[in-house]
Amino acid sequence: MSCSVHVQFPAGKPVTVSVNGVAIAREEIQREMQHHPAGKPIAAWQQAARALVVRELLLQRARHLGLTPQPISDEDDRRETDEEALIRAVVECEVAVPEPDDETCRRYYERNNARFRSPDIYEASHILFAALPDDREAYAQARADAGAVLATLRDSPENFAALAKAYSRCPSGEQGGNLGQLTKGQTTPEFERALVSLVPGELCAEPVATRYGIHLIRLERKHPGRVMPYEAVAERIADYLRESVRRRADAQYIARLASAAVIDGIDFATASDMRVH
Repeated sequence: MSCSVHVQFPAGKPVTVSVNGVAIAREEIQREMQHHPAGKPIAAWQQAARALVVRELLLQRARHLGLTPQPISDEDDRRETDEEALIRAVVECEVAVPEPDDETCRRYYERNNARFRSPDIYEASHILFAALPDDREAYAQARADAGAVLATLRDSPENFAALAKAYSRCPSGEQGGNLGQLTKGQTTPEFERALVSLVPGELCAEPVATRYGIHLIRLERKHPGRVMPYEAVAERIADYLRESVRRRADAQYIARLASAAVIDGIDFATASDMRVH
């Protein structure tokens, strides 16, 4: 049974969304909007409406083919609805996705080596003069203390561990300031910028301010990242290429269905509209 859908746009024009004369209920669009966050309600409404148009196109095609829903369950024992099963079945039936062969995967690997490089590893030590930035007096004192200790280290770099144990307010002070091995993203941006600018054995030229206080940083060693062997990433590449091809094939299939359908009430032209939801 069909029902009319009237959605009030800001301009005041009521809109009815339908696919081949089958209207999509206003309540369905409103429920679907929660899955399409956007800066403006109208944008969320449009995204939700397009997603439901895709669903209706697929369901109509499944019924045309006479497919019978055969729901399956996932590893968490969540079972598909009949509509989800029909959508999966029609896509499996009509959208061919070729398997990426080894030659294609190797070619992608060779052209995108940087994606398969292990991260650089930094072995670092630091001395933390703890203070909160909004406590101006304490922060200024921490900076002054750090400057004094840095001056001492310039003359006697071999005393770093002893000074870390004496001054650092980080638990690493008990290990002479040793932070162990670090990779990008594991420290604050300010700390990281200072760290990666150093060469092994070098002490920072100036104290480094972060939200935790003031740091004196020394890079002990750097282990450059390496490109992982093809065999270690071949399966990941195949999965990526397979999914990429599937997305394009799904979009082309939806575009064909849409071009043969009468869709009213919503523009349906961009690549993002052609997704199976």
